[in-house]
Amino acid sequence: MTAIVALERAVVRYPGRAAPALGALDFALHPGERVGLAGDNGSGKTTLLLALAGLRPLAAGRLLHDGEHAVSPRRLRNLRRAVGIVFQNADDQLFMPTVLEDVAFGPLNLGCGQEQARARALEALEGLGAAGLPRALPHTLSGGQKRIVALATVLAMRPRAVLLDEPTNDLDARGAARLEELLLAGGLALVVASHDRDFLARVATRTVLLRDGVPAARQG
Repeated sequence: MTAIVALERAVVRYPGRAAPALGALDFALHPGERVGLAGDNGSGKTTLLLALAGLRPLAAGRLLHDGEHAVSPRRLRNLRRAVGIVFQNADDQLFMPTVLEDVAFGPLNLGCGQEQARARALEALEGLGAAGLPRALPHTLSGGQKRIVALATVLAMRPRAVLLDEPTNDLDARGAARLEELLLAGGLALVVASHDRDFLARVATRTVLLRDGVPAARQG
């Protein structure tokens, strides 16, 4: 089965840092998989997500989407339609005057008309238990509400895979349980980076432990 997105011998470097953030790393996400990423701060979890989303250039290696080298602008656009990312800081994803406008922004960029984009946005919010938030101002939301809305901005684009960076941050126990339920029921391929090993154990079909930008072990 062809991977939705994959890295082959991927190397990512940051200016002023001697060691690579990712070192000749191989990684693949197939349809139906839910991959957990574990590791200490600085182990490369966020960098791996950004590389998979085509948002962090590779110093070496290849980024593949559906088996094709995603290097041209067209192929990168196709990748970003198929693979959505939810950042660790929800404020990085929310910039419009209202929640509805934020969630509809992605579908509009995909070419949806105003009504279709609005319908997708409302559907995504309702599915996440946030049907009462469309008119809310993003800056007035709690941390947990912002995280849910950030996820809605991605789901409204109807991707095949979602990458989530520390998705339980700012969520109380009830919110984390609801998120877990949604991730398990959605049928999407997932990569979930988290320090919460118990959460990963319940959500992931397999877990990759990163250390210094390379997989240290695979579990489950």
